[in-house]
Amino acid sequence: MIRDINTKKVMKNAYRITKRPYKTSLRVRIPGGAADAECLRIVSEIANKFGDGEIHVTTRQGFEILGINYEDIDEVNKMIQPVIDRLEINQVDEDSGYPAAGTRNVCSCIGNKACPKAAYDTTEFAKKVEKAIFPNDLHVKVALTGCPNDCAKVRTHDYGIMGMHRPIYDMDKCVNCQACVKKCQKLSTGALSVQNNKIVRDADKCIGCGECVLNCPTRAWTRDEKKYYRLTILGRTGKKNPRLGEDWITWVDEESILKIIVNTYKFAKEYIAKDAPGGKEHIGYIVDRTGFMKYKEYVLDGVTLNEEAQMKDNVYWSGIHYTSYK
Repeated sequence: MIRDINTKKVMKNAYRITKRPYKTSLRVRIPGGAADAECLRIVSEIANKFGDGEIHVTTRQGFEILGINYEDIDEVNKMIQPVIDRLEINQVDEDSGYPAAGTRNVCSCIGNKACPKAAYDTTEFAKKVEKAIFPNDLHVKVALTGCPNDCAKVRTHDYGIMGMHRPIYDMDKCVNCQACVKKCQKLSTGALSVQNNKIVRDADKCIGCGECVLNCPTRAWTRDEKKYYRLTILGRTGKKNPRLGEDWITWVDEESILKIIVNTYKFAKEYIAKDAPGGKEHIGYIVDRTGFMKYKEYVLDGVTLNEEAQMKDNVYWSGIHYTSYK
């Protein structure tokens, strides 16, 4: 039995230090939450051969294979490599695991592959974020959801990416049935009203949910071909000071979001507390300590927002404000 365990190396390679002596579990992230049947077969084989036959599906859309002996880690790494390749998971090098102890899996709802309300392919965008930020060991959580229903609970993450439908109205096709108005009032924000037998959209109230498009029988409402998103920032869970993320930029494009997230890592490396436990500090805590304006200065570096984007100059969070990790 191996008794000298390099716990730092084990955790770096995405294994967990468990409560069971000399037993570990392998965590496999699934960018965007979509895996094919072959990945599932390999994970099942590892669980039966090296684990205790149990697989836990995590809240961040990954697998945790339980009951692996420490001395079997090298063999498990070889078996899991095809899964890493098929999922296109960024890693340092083959057969060495992949750093996942800091940045969490980029998770998403099913998106427009199946859901009629979703504005975009959430898995495709999640994989782009994965490639942009991994490998990395900083504490940043990103989640994507297809529409304002927020099935992925993105407001509890550092970055929540929410799809927005930009509705386009063709009055010539409108028969004034007011189906869109009724749905908007009952299911959304009441952004639509009737004025002089014409449907009027209040742009300040519209959240881009797409209910008008889905419920119009004559296609008087259609979706803009361009993709738009709502970016919510710095939500978090935790026992001390949880909070929901706040809207920062609406009607923003994909390229701007990717640049902002990548810039966040530069900001964190610059301002992370040097004596933070384990060398990690939650990005939201760093922003609370340094101030939002300093954060904004860093993350908007090199970012040219699309002309439709609407950005708040400042963002405020309710609840307890973090000042120290101690």
